[in-house]
Amino acid sequence: MPNKNLNKAKEAKKDEFYTQLEDINNELHHYREHFRGKTVLCNCDDPRVSNFFTYFAYNFEYLGLKKLITTCYKNQDIDLFSQNKSEKAVYLVYEGDKDGDHIPSADEIGVKPLKGDGDFRSRECIELLKEADIVVTNPPFSLFREYVAQLMEYEKKFLIIGHQNALSYKEIFPLIMQNKLWLGYGFKGGAGHFISRYEDKATAGDHREGMIRVSGVNWFTNLDHRKRHEDLILYKTYSSEEYPHYINYNAIEVSKTELIPMDYDGVMGVPITFMDKYNPEQFEILGIGNGGELGVECGVSANLTINQCNELRKEDKSFRKGKLCYRDKNGKLVGCYARILIHKIKK
Repeated sequence: MPNKNLNKAKEAKKDEFYTQLEDINNELHHYREHFRGKTVLCNCDDPRVSNFFTYFAYNFEYLGLKKLITTCYKNQDIDLFSQNKSEKAVYLVYEGDKDGDHIPSADEIGVKPLKGDGDFRSRECIELLKEADIVVTNPPFSLFREYVAQLMEYEKKFLIIGHQNALSYKEIFPLIMQNKLWLGYGFKGGAGHFISRYEDKATAGDHREGMIRVSGVNWFTNLDHRKRHEDLILYKTYSSEEYPHYINYNAIEVSKTELIPMDYDGVMGVPITFMDKYNPEQFEILGIGNGGELGVECGVSANLTINQCNELRKEDKSFRKGKLCYRDKNGKLVGCYARILIHKIKK
């Protein structure tokens, strides 16, 4: 799905992207050891249609869970996508199989009313959050900043879905630098198909009936996993011709993660997609150059004067504070997309 469709969903505050069971299973099987004896909360789901509830309920004994809690936001729309016509917000509690058939039945699932609308920020939902050990869900993209901030405030372990753009948010990137948040294994090809009523713009070969293709989605977590400790194999050698030096920052431009040179120990600017390969034992993140609030002080480290920076701005109107740029082989000024600034850790 093009970003413009995602933005429309944000503006309308409608984030009804229901995750496929296949995608949940593909990611969750990497974290089995984290769940034994734990209470799991899925607090942005309609448990009657949520595949998160289905996954954890049917794998309750396999994972060794203590308790599963899911909450449902109050229906204020008669055309609610989930087809739930009740105007009552509820939460479900499942504590495992009771009759030995290993199937979560209606009489084994406690359905309890909520006084409010089921918003994850409400007091009663925060009380459920306090009870949980791990939170797993697909939160509203439009509320991703608030959602993560709440998880951090209550010091919760989590595995949630978010858009790649969130990596550069001023509320999220510092958490990445501090190794308080990182990416999971991810969706195949960096895109996910979600059950949704929004119009799908995917190509015919990638279209799935009743679903919408969203590119750039990933899993965000603070649960450790094996992939996070795998070294990125480096094979390229550095040359000044292939790796131009930024005009306004003391670092080199690396246009693709796989092109990181193995013999360069200085600072490098790499695409945001690098985060999918980030190993904190191999690289250190120093900052981000994105022209936004978190952008590094471009010009300072390169000893550029104010007049020189103004001249660059005249040459390219898109040049602004924090946006990295270099000159190509023809001498043309090239402004980069967001770049994460890294250097290799000496071992």
